[in-house]
Amino acid sequence: MPTKGAIIQFPGINREHDAAEAVVAAGGKLPDMIWYEETYLKNYDFIIIPGGFSYGDYLRCGAMAAKAPIMKDVIQQAKRGTPILGICNGFQILTEAGLLPGSLLRNHHLRFICRYQHLRIANNKNKFLQFYQSKQVVCYTIAHGDGNYFADNDTLNMLEDQECIALRYCNDDGQEDDNSNPNGSSRHIAGIFSRDYKILGLMPHAENAIFTKNRYHQEKGSDDGILLFKGLLSH
Repeated sequence: MPTKGAIIQFPGINREHDAAEAVVAAGGKLPDMIWYEETYLKNYDFIIIPGGFSYGDYLRCGAMAAKAPIMKDVIQQAKRGTPILGICNGFQILTEAGLLPGSLLRNHHLRFICRYQHLRIANNKNKFLQFYQSKQVVCYTIAHGDGNYFADNDTLNMLEDQECIALRYCNDDGQEDDNSNPNGSSRHIAGIFSRDYKILGLMPHAENAIFTKNRYHQEKGSDDGILLFKGLLSH
């Protein structure tokens, strides 16, 4: 039976349809859109929390969305092992809800950034990233003002030791340096897993890297993100 997923919608979210399109492009069924005021999720095969500006990014990015009615059941679904993918604002919501460690701070240069960005696959021994090669360099898009991943040293060391770092910012050769870190994230972290690898949060927009031609501009796009969604469906 084909997998069926849910995409959570909050006021201010704007990437839900991009995420749904990516799921379909990867071979999945069109996910159900679940409004934040709902209190119950059916037995979905996966959950996506998409990007945008939930609640206008008031207080802290994702802080208000993390307290929305639907999040109680999202947390219960996480405890049951339902795969959850949080992208950009979705990543922020997952940290605010306590489903992933750390937090996302203002970009170190205090500017919003929107561009293509190279990333290195840090761990492909999981369902999400299984179709990538180890240390493969990919190109997704980024669009955020608060993407600076921060955690204390103990948490960062835990992420390293447990192999819970999913992707790191890098240049096109896979090298990590200050110029390839777009927001100042600790240890160039672009995405992390939960300890059971059932939850993935990442700042880059994999859902906007599923076509080799950029539909909005006459320039070459990237389809590197499609493999992430194929991995999501494989759960």
